[in-house]
Amino acid sequence: MQQSANQIHIKSRGDVTVLDIRGDITAFSESSLEEAYQKANARDTAKLVLQIEKEAYINSGGIAVLIQILTHTQRSGQRVAISGISEHFKKIFKMVGITKFAEIYDSPEAAVQNLG
Repeated sequence: MQQSANQIHIKSRGDVTVLDIRGDITAFSESSLEEAYQKANARDTAKLVLQIEKEAYINSGGIAVLIQILTHTQRSGQRVAISGISEHFKKIFKMVGITKFAEIYDSPEAAVQNLG
C-alpha cells in the first residue's frame, strides 16, 4: 500500500532555507522531498535545514532518500542541518553516517542560528 506524500513547507529564516517536513519518511517520500529540495535550490540557498517532526517514523527507504538529498547538497556545496528528530533517530543517523553530511540539532531555531 503506497503512502501519501509528505507535507513539506519551505520557509526562509534570513539566509537559511528550512524544509519543514511533516509525515513519515519512507521510500514513497522521494518525489516530495526531491521536489521541495529543487524548489529550495531555485531560491539559491547555501544553507538548508531539514526540520523533521519528532513523531515521524523513518525507515531504511526514508534514510536512503535523505542520503540522496544530502549527496545533492554536498555536491552543491550547501551547508545542511537536521532538526527535530527523536533521540532514537539521532543514534541511527550517527550509525549510518548521516552526521558526516549534516549536523543534528534539537530545534530548527538552534539549527538556523548555528548555520547563520
